[in-house]
Amino acid sequence: MITLLLVDDQPAVRAGLKLRLALEADMQVVGEAANGRDAITLAQQLQPDVILMDLHMPTLDGLTAAAALRAQSSRSAIIVLTMQDTATCRVQAKAAGAAAFVPKQGNPEMLITAIRVAAMSGVTHL
Repeated sequence: MITLLLVDDQPAVRAGLKLRLALEADMQVVGEAANGRDAITLAQQLQPDVILMDLHMPTLDGLTAAAALRAQSSRSAIIVLTMQDTATCRVQAKAAGAAAFVPKQGNPEMLITAIRVAAMSGVTHL
């Protein structure tokens, strides 16, 4: 079972992701956070296999939270999930330690594949 932490400041986005991921027999959402600070706390407590992290959030953004988790040697793979699919965002996500970058407007199967690859290897292509 792949355990997941959903991190997005939009409750509707988290709810939609949770519903979609519930369709996958090998995935389980174990926690949700609305900002990077809460994500760090929950990641330490829950030790999820994969963290789906939005970039732009209040309190602490996704890039800063991802870098903090990497600095703490968190074993969780981080997948950046954002509306801003730019080369700059991809470079920043990779520098922060993200295993993958998936646009929110992309095909849902791309996200499912990225989750499985990240959970197995901790690394996929940005």
